[in-house]
Amino acid sequence: MNEVLKNIRTRHSVRTYTQRQVSDADLALILEAATMAPNGMHLETWHFTAIQNPDVLVRLNEAVKGAFAKSSEPRLKERGHSATYCCYYHAPTLVLVSNEPTQWWAAMDCACALENMFLAAASLGIGSCWINQIGQTCDDSGVRALLTELGVPANHKVYGCAALGYEPEGTPVKEKRVKEGTITIVR
Repeated sequence: MNEVLKNIRTRHSVRTYTQRQVSDADLALILEAATMAPNGMHLETWHFTAIQNPDVLVRLNEAVKGAFAKSSEPRLKERGHSATYCCYYHAPTLVLVSNEPTQWWAAMDCACALENMFLAAASLGIGSCWINQIGQTCDDSGVRALLTELGVPANHKVYGCAALGYEPEGTPVKEKRVKEGTITIVR
């Protein structure tokens, strides 16, 4: 099996991280991989905001929890009031991927960029996980104010985030199984 297919097959979501930080060089490679993703008409309307400051990550988590606490959805409200909830699983690096919501392909562009980041991270021995919560709450005034402070363009919506870091040794990995009937080939 070639290295690309092997990387795709072995990459998995990581939800427990050590405190070891992703190096500047590795982060640069992961972000470069994001920018190489396909995007609508090659307009590159996306933006990538990488956060490695632990205090900023805590502030962001608290802002998300504040938005969740206002929710009428019981599961989200519970997360908003939880003392232990962390939307980014305590990863040492979080990359926010945003785009102009007026572009109908914005979400698709961001999804492609995130997948490139996940595969690049895996190829470097770095774990990753897709994070949705900031996208769900980016229109909340408290979350939006912090996002703007962090450099996310004011006219952007966050479509997804990549938690990045190192998985503790010995963490069990679930076997990936493809559901029967997932693939149809028409000839």
